[in-house]
This record gives sequence, structure tokens and C-alpha cells, in this order.
Amino acid sequence: MNATLTHDMSVLSLITGASIPVQLVMAMLLLASLFSWYYIFLKVFTLRRAAQQTADFERQFWSGADLNELYQRAVNARESAGTLERIFEAGFREFTKHRREPGADVGALMDSTRRAMRATYQREMDKLESSLSFLASVGSVSPYVGLLGTVWGIMNSFRGLANVGQATLSHVAPGIAEALIATAIGLFAAIPAVVAYNRFAGDVNQLAIRFESFTEEFSNILQRQLH
Repeated sequence: MNATLTHDMSVLSLITGASIPVQLVMAMLLLASLFSWYYIFLKVFTLRRAAQQTADFERQFWSGADLNELYQRAVNARESAGTLERIFEAGFREFTKHRREPGADVGALMDSTRRAMRATYQREMDKLESSLSFLASVGSVSPYVGLLGTVWGIMNSFRGLANVGQATLSHVAPGIAEALIATAIGLFAAIPAVVAYNRFAGDVNQLAIRFESFTEEFSNILQRQLH
């Protein structure tokens, strides 16, 4: 008898024995959790590579390397270049193109250079921030979706008691346990997504600060070359 009760109250048995709406809620939450973990692992490697590429290019740039050589290297490795290298390439290309024009205005030249770097910066930031909104949505919505499944399961559990002459714990416990699993799955999906989002948002913000600082410092270097 105890073995049967233990089997009936196992997690797998409770999930398979839940009502169709609750099972649909669980399936959606499990799917959201799988996608979250996929994006989490993908973003870990993406941001780690971006940080390494940024550090490598900063080291090359501030070591006193020739700007023309750095530019040529960035053009040749465009497909594998990091964000900072692309920002540098866009700015230097715009700078050298308009600098050759006779009677070029210094202010207009620098504004054009900054706009080119800013446009590249924005495109690269969009790539780095991709999938963060999905993690934020999963982290904020999953507990409520799980709660919806819990409420529905509890409603079904108490509705079933209407046909029972004398309600006991054995009648109520399975239905409530099935319902609470939906909340547990919702939290299982939400917690990693929230933690990952906060971590990744902080990493992206740090990279953004480094990119913006480089853009300003590089603009000053180019402006000094004009004088």
C-alpha cells in the first residue's frame, strides 16, 4: 500500500496524471527553460570571446602600433574581428576618406568619424544584447505562468471533491501536489534566467563603457593628427 502511494505521488506520476491545461502549462515552462539554458550557454561564450577580443585589441592599440597597420589588419580579419576592432575600422575608414578631400572642415570631419563609430557601436551592441530580452521575459513571466497552472489544478482538485461524500487528505493531496509542481517548474525556469540576465547585463554594460571610452580617446587622437 505504501509502495503504491509513493509511486502515485512521484513527480513523474503527478505530471502525467495532471489535467491537460496544467500539462500544457508545464510543457510551456519546460520549453522556456530549455531555450533559456541554450541562450545562457551561448551568451557565456559570446561575452567571454568579446571581452578577450576587446582586451587583445586594446593591448595592440595602446602599444603604439601604427594606425594604418591596425586598420589593414582589421580589414583583412573583418569576419573574425571583435567589436572594438570594428569600431576602430569604421572610424579610421571614415577619417581617411574625408581627410583626402581638399578643404575638408575639421569639425565636420570629426563629426562624420564619430557618427561612423557610433553607428558601428550600436550595431555591435544590438548583437551583444540579443536574447537578453528573452531571458528577462522568462524570468519575469514564468512564475506567473506556473501560478496559473497551480490555480487551475487546485480548482480541479476541489471541484472533484464535490462528488466525494467525505473528503480526506488522500483525496486532496494528489490534486494539490500536481498543481504545485507547475509552480515549481515555473520557478525552475525563472531563477536561472533572472540570475543569467543580471550577470550578462552587467557584463554588456562594462563592455559598452570600454567601447565608449575608446571611441572618445580615438577621436581625440585623430583630432590631434589634424593639427
